[in-house]
Order: sequence, then C-alpha cells, then structure tokens
Amino acid sequence: MPLPQGLSPWSMFMQADIVVKAVMIGLALASVATWTVLVVKLIQLRSVRGEARRALSVVIAARSLMDAIRQLGEQSSVTGRFLSMADDEIEKSRGLPADGIKERVSWQFERIEAAAVQRIGRGIGLLATIGAVAPFVGLFGTVWGIMNSFIGISQAHTTNLAVVAPGIAEALLATAFGLVAAIPAVVIYNVFARATGTYRAVLADSSVAIMRLLSRDLDRQAMPLDVRRGLRAADAPTLSIADSAE
Repeated sequence: MPLPQGLSPWSMFMQADIVVKAVMIGLALASVATWTVLVVKLIQLRSVRGEARRALSVVIAARSLMDAIRQLGEQSSVTGRFLSMADDEIEKSRGLPADGIKERVSWQFERIEAAAVQRIGRGIGLLATIGAVAPFVGLFGTVWGIMNSFIGISQAHTTNLAVVAPGIAEALLATAFGLVAAIPAVVIYNVFARATGTYRAVLADSSVAIMRLLSRDLDRQAMPLDVRRGLRAADAPTLSIADSAE
C-alpha cells in the first residue's frame, strides 16, 4: 500500500481509496449545498418577513377592508392575497349570511398561509437530510478505508506504526468530512425552522386582523340604513364594504 508523502488533508485525500474519495467529494458537495441554501433562504426570508410585517401594520391600522386594500394596493404579498381573496368572496357571496362568508374566507386563509409557508420552506428539508445522513456517509468512508488499511497491513506483513497510521488517518478524514457537512447543516436548519415559525406567526396575525376587519364590515352592512348613514357621517373618511354596496 503506497504511503503518502505527508499527513496533510490534501495528501491523505489523494492517497485514499476511490470509494473513500467518492465519499469525501460527495460530502464536500453537500457542504456547498448547505451554504448555498443558507444564502438563498436568508435573502428570501428577510424579504418576505419584512414585507409581511409592513403589511400587517397597515392592516392593523385600517378602519375597514376597503381601506386596507386601498393602502396596500395591488401587492403580490401573502397579505395582499388575503385581502384580494376576502374581497372576491364578499363579491360572490352578496346577500348570503355573514357567518358563511367568514367561514369560507377563513378556509381560504388557511390554504394561502399553508402554501406560503411551504413555498418559503423549500430547500430547508435538504439541510435536515444532510445533517442526518452526512455523519453516516462519512462513517461508511471511514469503515471502508480502515478495511483497506488492514488489508494493506496484512500484505506488508508488519504492524509498524509508520505503515498503519497513514491509512487509518485517510479513513478518519472521511468522518471529519461528514461532521464538517453535518454540523453546519443542523445549525442552519434549526435557525431557519425558527425563522419560518416567526414568519408563519406574522401571517397568522395578518389573517386574524383581516378577519376582524371583515367581521366589522359585515356587521356594519347588517345594520339598518339610517344607522349606517349616521356612522358614516360621524366618520366620513372611512369607506367600508357596506358603503360601497349601497
């Protein structure tokens, strides 16, 4: 079994068996994938969380559903889709009971929220897979390398440390590669799991705030016309769904 010139990682890699080399190259690619997911998801999460928080502040401050729609405009954000869907359901359900409208809107909100969280979570599952599998792949490379080292020892008919150590060091390098790939993947996955949970909480707050506006507007619409006119005179700048329906 040829001995490496030194015990540097590069020399050990070059002297390793083809299977061990394949394991280490695969783990190196997994590590590159981990850091790529980190950069991409950091940009995505920062963008969507900031957008969701700004939209939530607008919805909380709005006096009616139409007021929130006017302020947010034609945004493609999740909150914008909440508002568009609620407005569309109201248009399609004119004359129907308010409880049914709120129930249907709530169902749609749940689906929109789940789809948004699933979309932002794409790629994060790869981190969990790398974190769980990489140590075992590295261990496989180590076991394979140690088996080859023992074969080399038997062929050399010696147990001299100078013969044994390089082969075992090459094998253990695969385990090191596995840990280098797995540890950052697990840490980054946990960070993104918490960030995704925060994003989902913001979306849930937005859906609750919109449901509150919807319920308020539907209650206004159920009031007698003279009462609605009195409320409109007391708060002239506010335009509600009930007003737009007249």
